[in-house]
Amino acid sequence: MTNMTSKLFTITLFLLFFFQVNAQEKKKWNLNLKTEINVRKSGPYIGLQKGIYTVGELGGELQWKKLKWIKPFTNALHVGMNYNFKYNVIGYDFGYWCKTGRLNLTYGANICYRSDFTHSQVGIAPVIGFKFTQFHLQTGYNFLSYSPVAIKTNTLFISLRFVLINNRNVDFD
Repeated sequence: MTNMTSKLFTITLFLLFFFQVNAQEKKKWNLNLKTEINVRKSGPYIGLQKGIYTVGELGGELQWKKLKWIKPFTNALHVGMNYNFKYNVIGYDFGYWCKTGRLNLTYGANICYRSDFTHSQVGIAPVIGFKFTQFHLQTGYNFLSYSPVAIKTNTLFISLRFVLINNRNVDFD
């Protein structure tokens, strides 16, 4: 009986040693730090724009992010509308922004259209901002085309948006 026990003990030690050596093999447990993780997020946003006039904003945003250990990169497209209830001015914005790094600023530009339902103006607005979780604080200046009547809209503005992410896709490359 002791002979059988010693053989079983020897076989068990051999198997444990074999699995331990196999587990330490570099090829199996080497972490590939160059693996890219791509995240796409989208959803509606609600915001408030303040300049000379206070304007409410509604729209949608699509973000795609390349996650890396060093300098992750985020891009976003957004389309939205804003309305000044007091002066009956409507506006539409289509824009892009990007962010390099984790705590860096966002840089972008908007193409804008403003109308008081009689006259209209189009323009561009370079923006700079800071994004923290779902909040995005931006400031910019609307360079608008000439109009014979001054439309009561913001030129220099600051905007705070909250994006409600309702769709998220993650891809590993």
